[in-house]
Amino acid sequence: MEIIIASQLSTLGHPQRLAIFRMLMRRMPDKVPAGEISTALDIKPSTLSAYLSNLLDAGLLSQTRVGTSLRYSVNVTNVQGMLDFLLLDCCRGRPDMCSPLAAGFGQGMMDMSLKKFNVLFICTGNSARSIFAETILRDMAGDRFDVYSAGTKPFSELNPMAVDVLRQKGHDVSALRAKNVQEFMGEGAPKFDFVFTVCDQAANEDCPAWSGQPISAHWGMVDPVKATGSDAERSLAFQAAYGALRNRIGVFTALPMNTLDRMSLQKAVDDIGQMTEEDASA
Repeated sequence: MEIIIASQLSTLGHPQRLAIFRMLMRRMPDKVPAGEISTALDIKPSTLSAYLSNLLDAGLLSQTRVGTSLRYSVNVTNVQGMLDFLLLDCCRGRPDMCSPLAAGFGQGMMDMSLKKFNVLFICTGNSARSIFAETILRDMAGDRFDVYSAGTKPFSELNPMAVDVLRQKGHDVSALRAKNVQEFMGEGAPKFDFVFTVCDQAANEDCPAWSGQPISAHWGMVDPVKATGSDAERSLAFQAAYGALRNRIGVFTALPMNTLDRMSLQKAVDDIGQMTEEDASA
């Protein structure tokens, strides 16, 4: 066992291999094409192939063929074994050395004594998808959730078509504005219970580790802003994105949070992120 763990840690000791591993951890449980990893991390395909092979040999990643494309994801069982070894064997479970893991992170119920849960939706520009998600959840269950959204770009503006769709659906858009994630990282910012990325680019980026260890998941959606064609065709793309997010959020609000432990709740929000476009738009 020690030899396997040593190999895994040695493999992760290289900065770019570690960057690949961290990106795929953020995208769990997605299976990500090699080309997308190469573009996101600016690694040459030939170099990436060698790094992926190293990570596969160490048992840290799994490889799946989808058509002619190879896709990569974290090997959850092996990674959990590595973390368990570090926590339970090396640290002996000492909370002073291994917090928050040794303090029971990953177990227990959500704290239902909270009046509301804080939820943050992140996208690149905070111009359409994350704004949709913020507005939908606030109007659907604002009595149970305080909802925020933000983008990773330094500056952005609301997309006019996204605002039009929200108006058509009867939402109040008067207070909406594009925001940057830095707004939610300073002193006095809300402590989030849930953080969701709703676009691949934001999920691929090295976002901060939020204080309080919120439950996080990737709910990737096709970007309606990139739709082409006539105004009517582009509007349909925004309508489809709105409908898919509304269905996902409807499933999220129906989760029995007072009866699920943290691991079960994590799996549930991951499953929501794996809904197909057809499922989410149904």
